[in-house]
Amino acid sequence: MTRSAEVAAQVFREEREIVLATLIRQAGDFQLAEDALQDAFEAALAAWPRDGIPRNPAAWINVTARRRAIDRLRRNRTVADRAARLAELIRLDQQEHPATSEASMIVDDRLRLIFTCCHPALDPSAQVALTLRTLGGLTTAEIAHAFLVAEPTMGKRITRAKSKIANAHIRYQIPADDELPARLRGVLRVVYLIFNEGYSASAGDQLTRGELCGEAIRLGRLLVDLMPDEAEAWGLLALMLLHDARRGARTVSGGYVALADQDRSLWDHAQIAGGLRALEKAVRFRRPGQYQLQAAITALHIQAADPDATDWEQIADLYGALGRLSPSAVVTVNHAAAIGFAEGPRAGLDLLGPLLADPALQRYQPLHATHADLLNRAGDRAAAADAYRRAISLTQNAVERAELERRLVALAAR
Repeated sequence: MTRSAEVAAQVFREEREIVLATLIRQAGDFQLAEDALQDAFEAALAAWPRDGIPRNPAAWINVTARRRAIDRLRRNRTVADRAARLAELIRLDQQEHPATSEASMIVDDRLRLIFTCCHPALDPSAQVALTLRTLGGLTTAEIAHAFLVAEPTMGKRITRAKSKIANAHIRYQIPADDELPARLRGVLRVVYLIFNEGYSASAGDQLTRGELCGEAIRLGRLLVDLMPDEAEAWGLLALMLLHDARRGARTVSGGYVALADQDRSLWDHAQIAGGLRALEKAVRFRRPGQYQLQAAITALHIQAADPDATDWEQIADLYGALGRLSPSAVVTVNHAAAIGFAEGPRAGLDLLGPLLADPALQRYQPLHATHADLLNRAGDRAAAADAYRRAISLTQNAVERAELERRLVALAAR
């Protein structure tokens, strides 16, 4: 690879998101901005070897992308507000001294892009896909692979999301102050969904998908950079860092390794330290939230000297607080598991009872896996075996399924 090609590739990696966010604001169209940006990088690969690398490569890309957008708009006569968009892009191209500081505008553009990708009018799966495509820079093929769908299916999902933004006239803006808390929760949820799919893949033959964990953490860092006073953004970053620090120890030779059995020397202790610092920053705001509570629970697991030293009573208390703040079946299942260690398996089983009776949760795999483990620890082997078989039948991830099958076999051998 030539020096100019290396610089172009570096600018693409480091500046793509910033340039794209600004261009979407200027052009008013996701697809037009993406196409113009791609044109600009292709132009760089052609021009820089001939003319030399510009003094400010990112600025060169920014200006070239805007001019390519102007060219595309001039050729496309089907755009309804083509004249207005052209006039604005030409005005910006001729403007020498922007009224707003560049740094401030870049921050605003990136926030606008995040909130637009995660707009509540979009389907949750579309929010995730569009966020990864636009903010994460993943290709459609990479996103499709990560979520185990066909590339054309994912491509249509992303295209529909862009069309919905255009056709519904969804505004490319930061929400008003009174809308911000609810909208921020949606943004954090999308980033957390991306991380969860990376950390515990819902299907396939791998337990984790490192590229998704990495993208979610990168987005989490971006959020705290752009919104440093948001406690829950720090809480989510802490949670992801603390979980991801253990990723390398969760499997050995492709097999699942439970937390209590993990080789702690394989944990990323520098990342753990970063997660604890992020949690400390979140707590200082004195605005507790669900991600901060989950991060605090994870921190207790990590900070225990060994599995036997785990403070299960405090973990159970934190899950109780989380259930009051953000009630869900997921929280209750985890609370029951913690209660099972703090007070005994029968107490955990009592907490699971209402969930097991709920017809809507009959296909919720973690419920049956936790039920099986609690029954096993309570000595009810026949019922535990039934619960393990139920959990196995609902498990699509090959690594998790193999572990549940191992537990079932071990139970029968006792």
